[in-house]
Amino acid sequence: MAESDNIVVETAEKIFADLADPQTINNDKRDSWRAPLWQALSEAGLPLSWVPDDLGGSGASLADGFALLNAAGRFAVAVPLAETMLAGWLLAQAKVASPEGEMTVLPASPKDRITLDANGALSGRCRGVPFAKAAKHFAVLAHGEDGAMIALVDASKGRIESGLNVGYDHSDTVTLDKVQPVTIKPAPKAFDQTTLMLMGGVARSLQIAGALESMLDISVRYSNERVAFEKKISKFQAVQHNLARLAGESAAALAAATSAADAIANAKSFDDEVYLEAASAKIRCAEAAEKGGGIAHQVHGAIGFTMEHILHRYSLRALAWRDDFGSESHWAVELGRLVANRGADELWPLVASR
Repeated sequence: MAESDNIVVETAEKIFADLADPQTINNDKRDSWRAPLWQALSEAGLPLSWVPDDLGGSGASLADGFALLNAAGRFAVAVPLAETMLAGWLLAQAKVASPEGEMTVLPASPKDRITLDANGALSGRCRGVPFAKAAKHFAVLAHGEDGAMIALVDASKGRIESGLNVGYDHSDTVTLDKVQPVTIKPAPKAFDQTTLMLMGGVARSLQIAGALESMLDISVRYSNERVAFEKKISKFQAVQHNLARLAGESAAALAAATSAADAIANAKSFDDEVYLEAASAKIRCAEAAEKGGGIAHQVHGAIGFTMEHILHRYSLRALAWRDDFGSESHWAVELGRLVANRGADELWPLVASR
């Protein structure tokens, strides 16, 4: 890891440790932690990490931002950090300056679509939009007669139907009905909705991998504290076996997610190699979220299912993140279709080169 990566992650982890302690958040029924956390992140320039300096951001590298997302997953951060980073990245593709404050991206699902009419107005309905209720602006990928367009939209101009995902974070439905954007510019050549979904999918994969790392740490610590039949449960072979399985799922998720992040950070475009890496990472991390979360709760027993325990902050968010920017089943189908259309012989060199 480069020195710059360490600086970004160390800054973020210090903020998370000071202002996003899971147990403190669990005990705070008024959400008084949320505003100070977002203010500290904003003052450090982290939400706009992927936005160049001349567009109002911090100008960090893709690798820096990916490392930050993994750290955010380790703390199960429940603010729109990843969403604002993605929104800033999307706007930057069209040289659109990012405003201050929380943002999110539209659409957040490969099945939804925003259209641009002849009058320059945006229309469409997007489901499962993370933190739309908290966002001040939307970064929108729209489709018009001249191709893909990237727009900045005032969130108050859209109709938002509030919803929650399984992690109890906002996952809302946003409807745009002939909304005029604040700014709109053409997307780069070959930039399409699949590109946005792949980038969002890798972001979620890194967050899932981070959450699994924390679930493993919490489970190992608990197994060394909990005593049953006059000995620590970590001494029982069945528990040891489960912890080994959890470690395997965590390692597999981290390897897949970081490999995909590395592919994007070093690629000149979202080519077939990036597609293979990103789709495979989302599939593998989604599987790990389900298996790893189940194992962690099994190690903890009944205490792990209580709202007072911090484990659910990680396990439920990891499960929720599986569905954002294309579910496991969606990417499995798309990956199979790519292999069928291109042929395994043609794609194998891309895999072997990694």
